[in-house]
Amino acid sequence: MLLHRTTFTRSRRRLAAVLSAATLGIGLLAGCGSDAPDKADDGAPAAATGAFPVTVEHAFGSTKVTKAPRRVVSVGYTDDQAILALGIKPVGMVDQYPNPAGRKPDINTQWPWVKDKWGDTRPEVVMSNGDAGPNYEKIAALRPDLIIAVYSEVDRAAYDKLSRIAPTVGRTKAEKEPFSAPWQDNAVHIAKALGKEAEGAALVKGIQTKLDAAREAHPEFAGQTAVALSWYEDSVAPFTTTDVRGRLVTGIGFKGATKIDEIAGGKFYTKLSPERIDLVDVDRIFVVNDKADQEALKKFELFANLPAARNGKVSYLLDSEGPAVGAAMSQGTLLSLPYAVDELVKSVDR
Repeated sequence: MLLHRTTFTRSRRRLAAVLSAATLGIGLLAGCGSDAPDKADDGAPAAATGAFPVTVEHAFGSTKVTKAPRRVVSVGYTDDQAILALGIKPVGMVDQYPNPAGRKPDINTQWPWVKDKWGDTRPEVVMSNGDAGPNYEKIAALRPDLIIAVYSEVDRAAYDKLSRIAPTVGRTKAEKEPFSAPWQDNAVHIAKALGKEAEGAALVKGIQTKLDAAREAHPEFAGQTAVALSWYEDSVAPFTTTDVRGRLVTGIGFKGATKIDEIAGGKFYTKLSPERIDLVDVDRIFVVNDKADQEALKKFELFANLPAARNGKVSYLLDSEGPAVGAAMSQGTLLSLPYAVDELVKSVDR
């Protein structure tokens, strides 16, 4: 099984490491950008007119975007979906989920919530989940006029290298730990960089209205504690309340299991030792895994004996298989969240 940033998948790859600080020369980057064929022009229409110039404050300083970007590269794990939602097809993106062997096109362009947006466009993969960092030469060859690295582990060294290629927007200024910023903040942050802050805020408001409606339709959620978790490396691995999955669970009205946050030490999840299974002894559990790992978790006696498991209060949500509800939760984007909210509520109503 792969430890996936956006979820836990079956092949056990580690979490993508903090990006390497190895130096790439400016000359090499410039050379790649100027000499490479313009592969990404296909399916990369000019961006719609926005409010420019715009200056975006972020964790590494500020970036000025002088005009509507046409060639945007996404280095954040899910930033491509926010960019897509705002009408721009990135020319480069991160491969969040490993594509099944022999399967084409890439699964990351085929989720139900993005397929129509991508159409026939196939972006270049500039990093795969689990890589030590992005492929700077490949990014330079795409000749971007803007790089988005918001939902990302990009550090100062990596940001500096990306900035030598093109103006780069890092994660929000307020984000203390990677992946801890509210999805709302990330969405508006990216929208601002694209000159579409008002449009981004409107999309966020629409999703918030959907969350509010779910809470109003299910007032009983407010009296129940819930957690999202995965089965990872033969352990129960719950997500924190600041992780996008945790935020979605509380977003529809449940109370979060905040004690998990305390032992996670700033990470977006933690693996529980058998004696700490009590931390997921809650009213409702949402399991994000594909079928094989779901079955393994069901056979884990300590989990099977939890009251929620015994009383049918566990929602088993397939990750990348089938309807891919887990992937929609894990990505937590302007495009995936409407789908995720509907499916999450349905899983409780069944």
